[in-house]
Amino acid sequence: MFEKTLKELGIKHKLIKPHTPKQNGKVERSHRKDQERFYYNKVFYCLEDLKNRGKDWMKEYNNFPMKPLNWLSPNEMLKLYESQVESV
Repeated sequence: MFEKTLKELGIKHKLIKPHTPKQNGKVERSHRKDQERFYYNKVFYCLEDLKNRGKDWMKEYNNFPMKPLNWLSPNEMLKLYESQVESV
């Protein structure tokens, strides 16, 4: 189903070489930050609690300025990208 959807959307899916964390660094960093800032310091009482708190975490994370984005938040970077794409 995943591959079918990619094909329908015209998206080329590239896989990295196995055991090459350098190629997967951004994802690995994201997972590490989620572990450090979200999972490790919280107790979840049920799946619904995890979902609700996860939504709150995503709002906080996506509105937090980040150095790799020139101190823009991910949401600000997305809006900037969208405005540039629209102007082309």
